[in-house]
Amino acid sequence: MDARFTAEQEEIRRTVRELLLKRCGPEEVRAAVRTEAGHDGALWAALSDQLGLPGLALPEPYGGIGCSMTELALVGEEVGRSLAPSPLLSTSVLVAPVVLALGSERQRAELLPLLASGRLTGALVVAGGALSTALALTGDNRGTWSGGGRAGGVQARRDGDGWRLYGEAGQVLDGHSAGLLVVAAHAGGYARSRTLLFAVRVGRGKGGDGVGGDAGVVRVRQTSVDETRPVARLQLRDVPGELLGNDDEADVPGALARIGDAAAAVLAAEAVGAADRVLERTVAHVMQREQFGRPIGSFQAVKHRLAEVYVRVRAARSAAYYAAWAASASSGAGGRGDEGGGERVGGLALAQALEALRVAAGEGIQLHGGIGFTWEHEAQLYFKRAAGDELLFGPVHRLRRWAADVAGVFAGEGRGHEERHRDRRGRSSSDGDGRDREGRERGGRERDGQGVGERGPGGRELDGRGVREEVRG
Repeated sequence: MDARFTAEQEEIRRTVRELLLKRCGPEEVRAAVRTEAGHDGALWAALSDQLGLPGLALPEPYGGIGCSMTELALVGEEVGRSLAPSPLLSTSVLVAPVVLALGSERQRAELLPLLASGRLTGALVVAGGALSTALALTGDNRGTWSGGGRAGGVQARRDGDGWRLYGEAGQVLDGHSAGLLVVAAHAGGYARSRTLLFAVRVGRGKGGDGVGGDAGVVRVRQTSVDETRPVARLQLRDVPGELLGNDDEADVPGALARIGDAAAAVLAAEAVGAADRVLERTVAHVMQREQFGRPIGSFQAVKHRLAEVYVRVRAARSAAYYAAWAASASSGAGGRGDEGGGERVGGLALAQALEALRVAAGEGIQLHGGIGFTWEHEAQLYFKRAAGDELLFGPVHRLRRWAADVAGVFAGEGRGHEERHRDRRGRSSSDGDGRDREGRERGGRERDGQGVGERGPGGRELDGRGVREEVRG
């Protein structure tokens, strides 16, 4: 692993930061979240048309730039610094990789160029509260998290050669404004119960070239802790959906787990960018604010608190960069692979970054004094981002617990532990059987009075005959 960024990667970081500094300050963020879409359409057009960010990590044949998750994570870090509300996360980090991984060639050719250009935005529709499980970040995603029927969620049923979707899902990121819904639905009866993904085109994308109407789709924007990540409740009433892929035998849980690990790396980078921005603003404030005739930043208690935040942010940044590199190496190899230390690198990086952001935002509010507690100050926006991301993708303790379970850190029973040690157990099984036989024979001799090392009176070693002689004597 080469930890240095290339000149091209540094240029991407610099360009995005300059654009967001000019067009996405705290007042612009507040104005954008109050719009119907929940983001600034002009800013999204600039990110799409000028910088090509929606297609940054998509292959060139589908209209993308062909960069890796590392570049997307660098962009995420800059977006996190400004808390820029945009459909970049839902479109480029969640939906586009799903279409690329599971879609047929026709579906890729039709949808990915629109997503890469920003003319079409997407939303991953998962039963309320199950997004982190669906992405295999906080639990096994091979269960029934998609719901269906009385369990809630969305149910898929056959309708001739197609499919019909019925049900509802809440807390759908950008679900109120997306032109493409990728819906996770439960299909099959008891014998073939499984989760499938369907594409549903609704409304109109940017530029007015969306296809299809909203018949049967009811979308209501919900109140969220973090207004910069707008969410919605969706109801699907017998809506036609197009199955992603050529058949219904695709490994949906496996694909979502790979996508979830990469998405966690980008989310971690976003959290690191936000935490770093809070730290910068707080340091600047304590160097200017004076008490007792001196800046409060000169007091040792304040120094220690900010030093702890600094260490947390630096450690979280290293973890986020490593997770992005691991995701890039894994996808570059054409599969999940074992690069980057295993399959839970993204989740662990996200846990560390969310924790760093929560601590940084809390200290920022405290050290700004009375002004930090007001709605007018931007400190509360970063604290809400930390809380909102934990609700959507965490919480932190579940991210770490699932990573430990998979790796077998404590119980030695995780899937990763099982795979790593299967061969070792196979090689040692014959030796173990031999030792077991020897132990059983030795135990039998000891019970018969013929054990090695037995001693009689005077310290004399005895066999079975010697024991009988001593008894007679």
